[in-house]
Amino acid sequence: MLSKIALPWRIGIISVSWLVFISFAHYQLNFEHGSKKNVYMGYMPVITNLAAPLLDYASKENSEVRFNALKFSSFSEMGESLRNGKIDAAFIIAPLSIVLKQQGEDIKIVYIGNRHESTLVVRKGLKIRSLSDLAGSKIAVPSRFSGHNITLRKHLKKLGLADKINVVEMNPPDMASALISGSLDAYFVGEPFPSKTLKSGDAELLHYVEEIAPHFICNLMIVRNDFIKKDPKTVKMLVASAARAGFWAKNHLDKTVEIAAEYWNQPPDLVRYALTARKGGVLFDLYQPKETEIQTMANDMVSLGLIKNNNIAGLVDDEFAKNVDFNNIGDDIHTVFPK
Repeated sequence: MLSKIALPWRIGIISVSWLVFISFAHYQLNFEHGSKKNVYMGYMPVITNLAAPLLDYASKENSEVRFNALKFSSFSEMGESLRNGKIDAAFIIAPLSIVLKQQGEDIKIVYIGNRHESTLVVRKGLKIRSLSDLAGSKIAVPSRFSGHNITLRKHLKKLGLADKINVVEMNPPDMASALISGSLDAYFVGEPFPSKTLKSGDAELLHYVEEIAPHFICNLMIVRNDFIKKDPKTVKMLVASAARAGFWAKNHLDKTVEIAAEYWNQPPDLVRYALTARKGGVLFDLYQPKETEIQTMANDMVSLGLIKNNNIAGLVDDEFAKNVDFNNIGDDIHTVFPK
């Protein structure tokens, strides 16, 4: 039949058919189908944000909501994606939430990431045994708007060393290689990046974060207020599932390591080391946001000249976290989703 049609028309029909086929294939491969609701979560591959890959993995099936974990290479990029509506939630470095709020973004802190998960390491052989020994050193933190930068500068200021160290910003995945090459003397960041050089023998432990800042907050989850207003049921499920995922992870280490290693593109033995090396382990139960903690953070940022005022009015929404039900968390990872 097609052979009886004039050549130009045949070419046109074939071209259009091919275009339709390619478009359909692209749709099938790149978009979710069916009745599942999609929530897009930005995260960095660190232990404080462990809930993101766990929820992504668990929601691929047997969940009414598909939680898509999108890995970012920088927190500033993640903040811009939330600002522009490209993601629905951000597991973001804590002080940056204050900056975004003061820049006019209508956001809410709804969940605090896992704690006791950051480490300050120094290059082996430098004979640095205390914070006082850091004078003259070059130290990397993930961002000027990070708890690591604030904590480090607060303590060095007390020691009279504020002007005697070189603190630089660096993306966490680049820190280990910079230390090994000699470009850095130390770095302070969330796990598993410190464990990379500790495990290889290229670094020495100076402090676990809880030794110098017991209530340290690395990352937290923010959502836009219009998401809460439009779909509070899904926000409630997101917060509850994130909190429940921590308790599931604590009791299912092997599967947690397997999932995290895949999503983070890290060796499983490194992930296991990072989750188990510190005495007392990672804390999964301090997930409720408290205005007093965020206010203290804002006060510290003002004292260090990072922001001009300490106003956090309307930033914290603890209602979702306060009402998490931890019943019926079983061996199956799908039980992280509340019924």
